[in-house]
Amino acid sequence: MTAPASLSDILDEYEFLDADDRYRLLIDLGRALEPMPEPLKTDATLVRGCSAAVWVYPTVRDDGTLHFLADSNAAITKGIIALVLLTVQDRPPADIRDMDIAAALEPFDLRNQLSSNRTQGIPNMIALIRSTAERYA
Repeated sequence: MTAPASLSDILDEYEFLDADDRYRLLIDLGRALEPMPEPLKTDATLVRGCSAAVWVYPTVRDDGTLHFLADSNAAITKGIIALVLLTVQDRPPADIRDMDIAAALEPFDLRNQLSSNRTQGIPNMIALIRSTAERYA
């Protein structure tokens, strides 16, 4: 398995794409997510306030970093959570807690690129990840 591209690599590509190709890029990011086992898709891992179902499950690695598994029942939303995870994946909980995840995603201008239906859950995704990091920090 190849390592996922960095957020800056994705942004470099994203900036040169038209709207349709940006959708395809997000879908591809979602497809590349590490598979989330079905038993982890529970009410406890469901992100509230998203128009599509989104599940996020944290694990703690041996080195103390947080690793998230995530999935969605909608292709674009799955790509959005993949983008969010690129900002936080395999980092120490304190770093995630202190990070401005929304600011890291700002260059993607998702609110203007996607419908409000697709982006309404992003703050909830970020809040869930941040609260998880706070618990482990």
